[in-house]
Formats: sequence, C-alpha cells, structure tokens
Amino acid sequence: YFEKPRTTVGWKGLINDPHLDGSFDVENGLQLARKLLIDLAELGLPLATEALDPISPQYMAELFSWSAIGARTTESQTHREMASGLSMSVGFKNGTDGSLATAINALKAASMGHRFIGINQQGQVSLLQTAGNKDGHVILRGGKAPNYQAECVQQCEQELAKAGLEPSIMIDCSHGNSNKDYRRQPLVAENAVQQILDGNHSITGLMLESHLFAGNQSSEQPKQQLQYGVSITDACIDWQTTEQLLRKIHQQLLNRP
Repeated sequence: YFEKPRTTVGWKGLINDPHLDGSFDVENGLQLARKLLIDLAELGLPLATEALDPISPQYMAELFSWSAIGARTTESQTHREMASGLSMSVGFKNGTDGSLATAINALKAASMGHRFIGINQQGQVSLLQTAGNKDGHVILRGGKAPNYQAECVQQCEQELAKAGLEPSIMIDCSHGNSNKDYRRQPLVAENAVQQILDGNHSITGLMLESHLFAGNQSSEQPKQQLQYGVSITDACIDWQTTEQLLRKIHQQLLNRP
C-alpha cells in the first residue's frame, strides 16, 4: 500500500512523503511507486492496493489487479464513485464498528454508473462518467469484535443475499480480526481455510499484513535508526511466516470441495 489512512495524523505513505521527512515530495513518490509496480508486474505478480486518494489511481490503476476501500472511507460517496470506475475488482471493508451495512451499501452504489468531477487520463479536471463496477465484494475486518468466524460469514452471506448481491467475501486476518495482534493472523487464516474445506463457497480471498521482518517500528525516529524491512505502520508477520502459511494453505486447498 502506497497510501496510509491515519486515525489521526502520521506518515501517510510512500506517495505522500517518500523521504520520511515531511517534505511531501509527491512527484517523486508517484515516480517511485510506478517504478516499483512496473518491476513487480514484469515478474508476473498480480498487485493490490488501497484506493485512498481519488486522484492517484489515474497514475497507477493499469498496474493493479485489485483494490480495497478502507473501513474509514467505505461510507464516502467520493470513494464509491471512484470504485465504480476502477477497472479491477474492489473490496469494501466493513465499518470500524463492525457494521456490514456500510460495506453492502457501498457495493450496491459502486455497481452502478455515476457522473462526477474527477481527473481524466491527461490530468485534466473533467466530468467523468462510469459504467459501474460489478466485481465488488465485502472484506470482513472485524470491529468491536472479530467477525471472521463461520457464523459471522454466514450472516454476511445472508445480508448480501437480501441486498441482491453475490456472496463474495474476503477475510482480513489483521485489524479487528486479530485483536490488533499481528501474531494471530495465521490463526485467523487457518480458520477461514477450514471453513472453505468444510464447504464454504463465499470466501474468495484472504488479506494478510506481511513484511520482511516481524512487528513494526515508529516512523518518527531518525531514519538512520530505522530497522531495514520492519513496518513503519501496522505490525506485520515476517516473510518466513508468510511463505510457510501460503504454502500450507495452497496444499490444503488443492483438494477442496
């Protein structure tokens, strides 16, 4: 993720402040982000992001296969309109309080066409018209309590069906579902996989917060004191844990029903 939504204030991500010094060299941030995305795309790796700023997708959208709308912005009309025009699948997180209605309403809104003021591919302020995005799904990220368990998934399926939407659900293994303890992410992932093995067909993806090394560190300290490969935002599982977990899940799902 190149853009980081903040509860209050803090480092807003590589695009916004690539030098970690408050200089906000956005032009350089966009160039760095595109270069990294192109390098990764050339490896044949599908890429995902969070669509936070409504302008930046025009700079990078063709390099992404999937996008999320975060819990703080799912209710935003601006982000629902933007999602309606993104040429990729978009996941909407449930509200920070755990409510499903926000995400389901966002799904319905984004599936329809909209007209709004935005930036065209030439960087000009324009009146944009979208066709609607039918490739949306809910991301269960927990709230006041975790909501990855089978009964919560079933409730989400029922609410989606009532709204006339396909039951497509991604499980966020972090945030409220891990009780903000990054070490619990594998437990959440394994629970979701077991639901699939038990016959669930609505769970279509998992989200993990992963980095080279485990944990996190403050971005406020001097750059020379920062540890390489350790997150400066949310705490993450390390790459060894990530690789082991993904390989285990792959083997488990080879013979899924």
